[in-house]
Amino acid sequence: MALLFEQLLNGLQYGVMLFLMAAGLTLVFGIMNLVNLAHGSLYMVGAYLAVTATQWTGNYLLGVALGLAGTLVVGMAVEVIALRTLYERDHLDQVLATFGLILFFNELIAIVWGRAPLYSSLPPWLQGHIKLFAGSTYPVYRAAVIVVGLLVAALLWYVVTRTRLGMLIRAGASNRTMVGALGVNIKLLYTVVFGCGAALAGLAGLMAGPIYAVQPGMGELILIQVFVVIVIGGIGSIRGALVGAIIVGVVDTLGRAFLKPLLGTMIPPTAAEAAGPALASMLIYLLMAVVLAVKPAGLFANR
Repeated sequence: MALLFEQLLNGLQYGVMLFLMAAGLTLVFGIMNLVNLAHGSLYMVGAYLAVTATQWTGNYLLGVALGLAGTLVVGMAVEVIALRTLYERDHLDQVLATFGLILFFNELIAIVWGRAPLYSSLPPWLQGHIKLFAGSTYPVYRAAVIVVGLLVAALLWYVVTRTRLGMLIRAGASNRTMVGALGVNIKLLYTVVFGCGAALAGLAGLMAGPIYAVQPGMGELILIQVFVVIVIGGIGSIRGALVGAIIVGVVDTLGRAFLKPLLGTMIPPTAAEAAGPALASMLIYLLMAVVLAVKPAGLFANR
């Protein structure tokens, strides 16, 4: 039971990181109708900037703040320089352009930081473990990731549903032409939204740094799961991104932890050893297929 609870927490932690990525991506796609394959590159940029800023300043929280600010600026610059002309183009042009941005950022990171992985260190107050029931423990940092992710989700919900900026975001998603005719600077609104989405991706990247290796191309590894989250939750829905991310995180984590031992009780161990990891990696895609069969627009599709 303790192992199951620990893996559930791991799934929740992975889910909130997926949510931070998916929230920014679903905002950009739902509001701007822009397919942004380079969203994973902003995740990578946030991780590198946070690691570098922490090493320079010697202060973890200051490094996090500078990493977030830097990713926000990079995202806004990318929107102004490279993406602003793509809004009226078809999705194929957007895919090709943002794929080019992936190659650009990967090579730029390799030029500036090299291709060797970086490993970020944690301050003492984020190290160690907290005690759970039945004598089990859980890393403090992973618990902090869960708390931060849920707080960001609550803040994002409040901004989108209760503030003037959120009203403009929802109006721009519904009818950008009318919003522009009412005097709203649509170009500036899009730049702000894209920058906020980039900052969310950067937050996910800097939180992933102490858990995974920070290396060129790390954004592509998580981007596919993020697209699965958006499809399951519903394009353009923050609530759908949160629910979909937690479902995907928990299913993927539990599948990788328990599917192989479970198969070992039903089929020969050698067959379970070969089939278990393959089936575990397929679970979230099977889940996506089931959701699409029942609700083709996702669990919380925008009306």
